[in-house]
Amino acid sequence: MGNGKNLQWSRLDNAAKIFPSTSTSRDSKVFRFACQLKEEIEPEILQHALDRTMVQFPFYRSILKKGLFWYYFEDSTQHPIVEAESTPLCAPLYNGDAKNLLFRVMYYQKRISLEVYHALSDGTGALNFLQVLVYYYLLEKHEEAFRETPPVLDYDASKNQKQDDSFSKYFEKMGKIRQPKAPAAYRLKGPRFPENRIGVIEGVMSVKALLGQAHAHHTTLTVFLTAVMILAIHEEMSLLEQKKPVVITIPVNLRNYFPSVSARNFFGVINVGYDFRQRSGELEDIMEYVNSCFQKWLNKERLGERMNQLCALEHSLPMKLVPLVLKDPVLRIANWAAEREITAALSNVGRISMPKELMPFIDSFDVFTATNRLQACMCSFQDRFTISFTSPFLNTDVQRAFFRFMTSLGIEVEVSSSPFQDEIAEENT
Repeated sequence: MGNGKNLQWSRLDNAAKIFPSTSTSRDSKVFRFACQLKEEIEPEILQHALDRTMVQFPFYRSILKKGLFWYYFEDSTQHPIVEAESTPLCAPLYNGDAKNLLFRVMYYQKRISLEVYHALSDGTGALNFLQVLVYYYLLEKHEEAFRETPPVLDYDASKNQKQDDSFSKYFEKMGKIRQPKAPAAYRLKGPRFPENRIGVIEGVMSVKALLGQAHAHHTTLTVFLTAVMILAIHEEMSLLEQKKPVVITIPVNLRNYFPSVSARNFFGVINVGYDFRQRSGELEDIMEYVNSCFQKWLNKERLGERMNQLCALEHSLPMKLVPLVLKDPVLRIANWAAEREITAALSNVGRISMPKELMPFIDSFDVFTATNRLQACMCSFQDRFTISFTSPFLNTDVQRAFFRFMTSLGIEVEVSSSPFQDEIAEENT
């Protein structure tokens, strides 16, 4: 379908539809994946790698436009250019009237960073893009080493498969399912960073050491870290504030439950709420409760029900007929209501792999996201586990409590923070 200029357009997937209506300068809906190499980045080679990567991900040339009833993607002929890192972390990529691409590739010393607007893709899709980008970069950078036998990257989805809208593919009409009304959650508050910036505190630990602790508690790594995060938040709560539960929202990669290699959005979320008034508040009890929530919600049937509910709303006749000018405020109100049910977010990208021949050139990966609340993003590469807390708040007591607990277990933690955050902290001491 066209717009009179023979440019192709496509619909936003179900998860993407909320982002254009709710993006603000305070919450840009942008996230970043970064790869730290062991040598300085050469911009010219990185540009060549990006050009090759775009051939594999043509959907990334899309721009976002407003229609009468919905936002939509339109193909563009824009040529993405790598740039030296100069903008604040996760700066806005979508501006209603600007016809710009919805991602950026940056470099700084030994680091390659990819920032993506969430309407374009989720973490898994963006990570695939970055892996291909780093792959092509290292192949050219070390051409002599790989000319005879180039390494093979384990991601061979076709262009059509990468552009697949998996929400539409797996949508099934079903009867209405009643969802219990969630209580308002405990919300972190306090002074914020100026200019809508976000602070970053990052901790690096040994994967082996973390897994050892999780297994010692007879649980998984994600359950263990979710429980520790709940415990860290509880340390900062007054008795009065404990009247509300601590609720952690956790994104779920639906590709683990439904066959898909899409580079677009294909994720759900589950909320885990712990009420300190009704339970002991001990770590073992928190882990037991979190584990029961995971067992209840992390299965194909429950995730499929939730996905179908959201897709059914999108496909309903009233929603289709309401013009976008009226949809926008409704979606903002719905987003505001959903935010009241969440204390913080925790996202575990999991283990990141690259061809073994390229491993010696790579130091680490990490991931951050813009946020209007406290958020932790985690990933691992070889034995290096990285957890990055982003927050709009000046107060960092929760993050300190989290890492303090880790060190109390004998886990060595290498902690760093953004230079901007350090400057603000000095001004407030």
